[in-house]
Amino acid sequence: MDKQKSFHFPIIIEMDEDGYYIVGCPLFKGCHSYGVTIEEALNNIREVIELCIEETNVEKLNTFVGFREIEINTHAKVAFA
Repeated sequence: MDKQKSFHFPIIIEMDEDGYYIVGCPLFKGCHSYGVTIEEALNNIREVIELCIEETNVEKLNTFVGFREIEINTHAKVAFA
């Protein structure tokens, strides 16, 4: 009998310029999805993560440490007509 094991995976949620929610799991390369609502995006990424798990030894994944923001100051470039 197989014993079921639960894992917790980090995901990143962004909103694109068209208002879609873009989600990704940084532990799997190319593991991204989207949705019109956050709920739809989360359901979609769950399916993608499940597919990634089938092809990966989950025990050997990198350990997610955390998420931080970094501030970068830029100089606005002004175009002259």
